Amino acid sequence: MRVLIVDDEPPARERLRRLLDEIEDYEIVGEAGDGQEALDRCGELQPDVVLLDVRMPGLSGIQVARHIDTLEDPPAVIFTTAYDQYAVDAFETEAVGYLLKPVRKEKLAHALRHASRVSPSRLVKVAQAARIEHRREQICARHGEQLRLIPVDDIRYFLADQKYVTVKHQHGECLIDESLKALAEEFSPDFVRIHRNALIAEKYISAVERTDSGQYTVRVRDCGDVLEVSRRHSAALLRRIRGEN
Repeated sequence: MRVLIVDDEPPARERLRRLLDEIEDYEIVGEAGDGQEALDRCGELQPDVVLLDVRMPGLSGIQVARHIDTLEDPPAVIFTTAYDQYAVDAFETEAVGYLLKPVRKEKLAHALRHASRVSPSRLVKVAQAARIEHRREQICARHGEQLRLIPVDDIRYFLADQKYVTVKHQHGECLIDESLKALAEEFSPDFVRIHRNALIAEKYISAVERTDSGQYTVRVRDCGDVLEVSRRHSAALLRRIRGEN
């Protein structure tokens, strides 16, 4: 099985490399020192398993794992962490694979044998219980086997259409396979639900207009797009714009 090692500390990566060299049937295909590099390596190398440090500068291991899950054939993930009771309790409660540092060979071999994928919803629960920031600063979109990170600050709106969600952002648009409900929960209160299929960044609302038929629409700043506001969401939107919430 092909293994990718991800840790921001070189000695920790070296220890894992030495231990893996002693375990049969596992090939180290690469290393990464931060979250962005980990995503790049996952796209390029397509590992079977990722040994992923939980707490890293920038993207946390939890956030990296959520992004990795968007790959067409995501690898299994095993988290590594220094002793942190909150994290340990969360991993055990959600049945998510983890290893305590310093990692022992026997524990590593056992974790590799039982490695599996982790669902995004379970990762969010782990992050909350472990007191790790779970709100993402980037949305991950798949481009072939590569993962592209889009800063949430650059996103104008999300528009759902059957299985996929269109992300309209500063440099164009892309598709992601996430639910609008989950996005609304994660990015509230910065994004406003204006329709069952539309979620817009409040700071990019340039105008709320009413048509002759009494229907409200939202004009999006910078791009000029016009989105329909459902009757169900119009009252809440108007209160929000007026600062009544």
